[in-house]
Amino acid sequence: MNTATTGTNAVDWEQRVDFDRLRSQRLQRLKRELDRSDLGAVLAFDFANIRYMSATHIGTWAIDKLIRFALLTRHTDPIVWDFGSAAKHHQQFNPWLSTTTAELDSDPHAPHHGAVRPRRESGARAGISTLRGAFHPDAGIARDVARKIKRELEEFGVADQPLGVDVVEPPILFALQDEGIQVVDGQQVFLSARVVKTQDEVSLLTGAASMVDAAYDKLYEFLRPGVRENETVGLVAKTLYDLGSEYVEGVNAISGERCSPHPHVYSDRIIRPGDPAFFDVLHSFNGYRTCYYRTFAVGSASRAQADAYRRAREYMDRAIALVRPGVTTADVVREWPAAQEFGFPDEEAAFALQYGHGVGLSIWEKPIFSRLVSFDHPEELKEGMFFALETYWPSADGVGAARIEEEVLVTATGCEVVTKFPAEELLIAGKRYYSVGGELPTVRSSQSHLNTVAGRGTSVVG
Repeated sequence: MNTATTGTNAVDWEQRVDFDRLRSQRLQRLKRELDRSDLGAVLAFDFANIRYMSATHIGTWAIDKLIRFALLTRHTDPIVWDFGSAAKHHQQFNPWLSTTTAELDSDPHAPHHGAVRPRRESGARAGISTLRGAFHPDAGIARDVARKIKRELEEFGVADQPLGVDVVEPPILFALQDEGIQVVDGQQVFLSARVVKTQDEVSLLTGAASMVDAAYDKLYEFLRPGVRENETVGLVAKTLYDLGSEYVEGVNAISGERCSPHPHVYSDRIIRPGDPAFFDVLHSFNGYRTCYYRTFAVGSASRAQADAYRRAREYMDRAIALVRPGVTTADVVREWPAAQEFGFPDEEAAFALQYGHGVGLSIWEKPIFSRLVSFDHPEELKEGMFFALETYWPSADGVGAARIEEEVLVTATGCEVVTKFPAEELLIAGKRYYSVGGELPTVRSSQSHLNTVAGRGTSVVG
């Protein structure tokens, strides 16, 4: 039972996120997965993996630069090589970063007999990678990184074992190999550790979703003809930052004829009366992300758009109804339409339109739900998994489309839907219009022939 409540601040009068527990439980899970593997250590350049391992953060500007790196061996706690003065800051304010080590076996027949006695020093070190190639290759930065890593692997008796790396630049990879280090894929160790969320991770993910609930409420009030897609992006970003978001990764704002096919990027398009408009909000609260779609119609909806929404919602509800421990990703995607049913030649061409993915410190984690891979490689759902399910359906008029996404937590008996902004039926946003006959209907047919004989369905009165 979750006995914590959510809020953007820590308080003394209510149990909320326990950050010490969050740090220790994440590291314990990563160590457990490392022990289960055949690796001697894992090396992370990926921003989310470094944070999961070490609970360090230097700003979202560093996400795509691969400048920081962190190492976890079978016999140490994390060692982080950080950007300039950030290392000194972490030495002062991150007391959990230390090279606490296990005693190596002194048995002469043990595999690590004779290893050098571990040093006692902070786990926060100064270090820098290649700045994605900006440093001159002859500066030797890649070689220095490799030697730093080799020094620790030798120190703790795992230099003869494979080193798992999550993402790596070619110069770093080649330098590690030149040092005699066997480099293998380590991403699966990280993702396996992160797939089931702790109580505190669930609290942070729920808090992140609650901020998007509020952003959608603001957006619903703001939408009207004349608003541009980029203006909605600004509104949502401001709302989230005002509420305490750490990082607004993106707001996918799509309207009108841009809805089908889905372009996955917003524009400066002006929203018009009767337009469909869907949005995806991706942001981070204390590192934990959202991926959260909602669809609106502005002023009114065509019958084709209303039908598309009902179809997308039906596929969503079928999927949610299945989610519980023991069910597989294949069971879920079987409820979704094949690519050819909504206008695509194959599943690769339609990828991510009927889709599911884990959400945590990044937005696409395990498990993955897709007809592209899930039938051949099903993943079993477990209590504590947290993921998003996305459905899409184009409208029959060839213009609009509906996009819905819900984030769910797998519970012991089923699942809990964490995204709360209403999505059971298509919402009509924007100003209401009135004619001499009263309020215009929210579901409208073509307006172009209403005052003709064909449009009225009557003959001309003589």
